[in-house]
Amino acid sequence: MIDFKNSSFLKLKPVNPNEGLSLVQPMLIDSEEIFAAFKTVRDTVVFTNKRVIAVNVQGITGSKKDFTSLPYSKVQAFSVETAGLLDLDCEIDLWFSGLGNVRFEIKGNFDIRSFNKLIGQYVL
Repeated sequence: MIDFKNSSFLKLKPVNPNEGLSLVQPMLIDSEEIFAAFKTVRDTVVFTNKRVIAVNVQGITGSKKDFTSLPYSKVQAFSVETAGLLDLDCEIDLWFSGLGNVRFEIKGNFDIRSFNKLIGQYVL
């Protein structure tokens, strides 16, 4: 399982959702669709209309992968923080029952306000 307390793992860069599709498509349930995908050097986080799927690539060759599924039905609260003048990362915090706070830090130019609306549609 991914250590969500280690925020350095979660410095993410937005990518085309199709990049995440190849990794998680066998796991998706009927009517589940990807609406956003993010990537670090090796790891991927995919947001669907049902859950967040974090893919942790392990080992030297990267052939071993850990898939952690975080369903929106377990989210108790969420917040977003926009990027600022000196702090160029925006952040998404989700509080899951039984797990606690999971923070996703997103690098670069990303429309976090629209993303907040999407998350709200699935959580509320």
